[in-house]
Amino acid sequence: MSIWNLIKEAIQGKEQDFTKLSLKTAIFVLAIPMILEMMMESLFAIVDIFFVAKLGENAIATVGLTESVIIIVYAMGFGISMAATALIARRFGEKEYREAGAAAFQLLLVGGTIAVILGLIGWVFAPDILGLMGAEADVIASGVGFTRVIFAGNIAIMLLFLLNGAFRGAGQAHHAMRSLWISNGFNIILDPLFIFGIGSWQGWGLEGAAIATTLGRSLGVLYQLYHLFNGKHKLTILKENIQVSWAIIRKIMDIAIGGMGQFLIDSVSWIALTRMNAEFGSASLAGYTIAFRVLMFTLMPAWGLSGAAATLVGQNLGAKEVERAEKSVWLTTRYTVIFMGSVTGIYLLFHQQLAGFFTDIPEVRDIAAQGLWVIVLGYVFFAVGMVLTQAFNGAGDTKTPAYINIGVLWFLEVPLAYFLAFPFGLGYLGIFIAISFAHSFHAFVALYFFKKGNWKNVKV
Repeated sequence: MSIWNLIKEAIQGKEQDFTKLSLKTAIFVLAIPMILEMMMESLFAIVDIFFVAKLGENAIATVGLTESVIIIVYAMGFGISMAATALIARRFGEKEYREAGAAAFQLLLVGGTIAVILGLIGWVFAPDILGLMGAEADVIASGVGFTRVIFAGNIAIMLLFLLNGAFRGAGQAHHAMRSLWISNGFNIILDPLFIFGIGSWQGWGLEGAAIATTLGRSLGVLYQLYHLFNGKHKLTILKENIQVSWAIIRKIMDIAIGGMGQFLIDSVSWIALTRMNAEFGSASLAGYTIAFRVLMFTLMPAWGLSGAAATLVGQNLGAKEVERAEKSVWLTTRYTVIFMGSVTGIYLLFHQQLAGFFTDIPEVRDIAAQGLWVIVLGYVFFAVGMVLTQAFNGAGDTKTPAYINIGVLWFLEVPLAYFLAFPFGLGYLGIFIAISFAHSFHAFVALYFFKKGNWKNVKV
C-alpha cells in the first residue's frame, strides 16, 4: 500500500486489528491521527496566546498563571485518559468489546464528577489562586474573569481528554483527531470575535478567550458522545452498560491514580518553575509562557507518536503478544527521535523569528527566544522518555512513571532551577537550563526501568 493510501486510511479511520497488522503500518495508521490530534491540541494554545498577546503583558501573565494551576485539571484528565487507554486497549486485545463499552461509561462518571468539584473550587477561589501564584494586583483585577471561566469549563477539558484516551485505546484515533479539529476550528473562529468584538460590539476582552476555548472544547465533546452512543463502532456504550460498576471504577482509579500522579507531579514542578519566573517580573513570565506555547506545538506530535506505542502495548499484551508489544516500543522510539532531532535544528536556527511572531515587545521576545534554544538542546532525549513513559501507561503500569517523575522533577529539576536562578544568579536562564537537563536525565531513568520488564506482567 502506498504512503498516500495509508494516510487516507489513517484519517478516514478504518477499524483494524492492531494485534495482527504489520507494526510499521500499525504505528503509521495510529500515529497520523494522533499527531494531528495533538497538533490541534497545541494549536489551541498557539491561537490563544497569539490573540491574547495583543492585550498586553498583564493578559499574557494571567494566561500563564492560570494555566500553571489549571494544569492540575489537565493532570487529572490525562490520568483518567491513561486509564481509559490501558483498560480499553486491553479489552480490545482480548476481543471483549462489551466490557470496553462498560469501562467507557464508568470513565464518564468518574471524570464528570471530578470536573464538577474542581470547577466549583476554581470559580470561588479564582482571585486567591492568582494571588498565590504571585500575580500583581492589576493582573488579578483584569484576569479573575478569565480564570473563573476556564475553571468553570474544565468539565469540557476533562471529558475531551478521557474520551480521546478511550478512542485511542480502541484504535479509533481518528475520532480523537476529529474531536480536536472541531474544537480548534471553532476556537480559531470565536477567539478574535469574542476577544475584540465585531462592529459596535467591543467583545469580552480576555474573558472572551476563555469563553471561546470552553465553547470549542464543548462542541468537541458532543461529537465524542455521539460516536460513543450511536452503536456504529466496536467501542460503543450500550443500554446495559449504563449502570454504576464499582469494580470497574476501582480499576479505573487504580490506574488513574498513577497517571494523575505523573501529571500532578509534573504540574507541581511547572507551578514551582512559574512561581520562580514571577520573581523576575511580568516580562520574564510572558516570555516563559510564549516559549512553552511554541514548544508544546512540536511536543504534541511526539506525544502522538508515543500514544501509538501505548495503544500497541495495551492491545498486544491483551492478545498475549508480549514480544510484539516490546518491539512496537523500540520502533516508535526510533521514529520519535528522528522527528525531535529535526525539530531541534529548526528551533536552533529560527528561535528569534518564532518568538517575534508572538510579541513585538523586545524584552519578552528575547526571553522567549532564549527559552526556545536552551530547552530544545534536550529534545532528542525528551523523545525517548516520552515513548517509554507512554509504553508503561499503555500496559497499565502508571505508577512507575509517577515514581520516576517524583525523583527527577521534584528532587532534581525544581532544586536545580532554584539554585541556578537565585544563588548562582542566572535568573530565568537557570530555569531553562534546569528544564533541559532534568528532562534529558528522565529519559535515562525511564530506559533503565523499561529494560527491567516489570510492565509486561501488569494485570488490567
